[in-house]
Amino acid sequence: MAEEKHHHHLFHHHKEEKPAEEVIYSETAYSSGVDYASGYTETVVAESASDEYEKYKKEEKHHKHKEHLGEMGALAAGGFALYEKHEAKKDPDHAHKHKIEEEIAAAVAVGSGGYAFHEHHEKKDAKEEAEEASGKKHHHHLF
Repeated sequence: MAEEKHHHHLFHHHKEEKPAEEVIYSETAYSSGVDYASGYTETVVAESASDEYEKYKKEEKHHKHKEHLGEMGALAAGGFALYEKHEAKKDPDHAHKHKIEEEIAAAVAVGSGGYAFHEHHEKKDAKEEAEEASGKKHHHHLF
């Protein structure tokens, strides 16, 4: 029996992809004894519009969750930067160290805010795709 390798990644957890189409096999009856073809036929079932809608709604929820994580990171890093600014004033002997940590925390806050902004736009795109898949909204291009 072949063993599957499981890779553990810190940020990217890939689940097994579901195929876009599922194949259903059904046994057929023979019309005559002369036909030596296989007794199975293949029927391909494509995803319906509601399946696509559900997929896009799940993607929207995923991006919303990540957007909230980015917001929390920005809030936490911003709070830490303010704390370090206070510590720099309070502890003049180690003020340089606190100022450096304040700058690093401020940079992390800006980066986290940018990530939240990016995920907000990804969420909006997923929402538009869900509306298009359900037939509620038609996307018009000017050019």
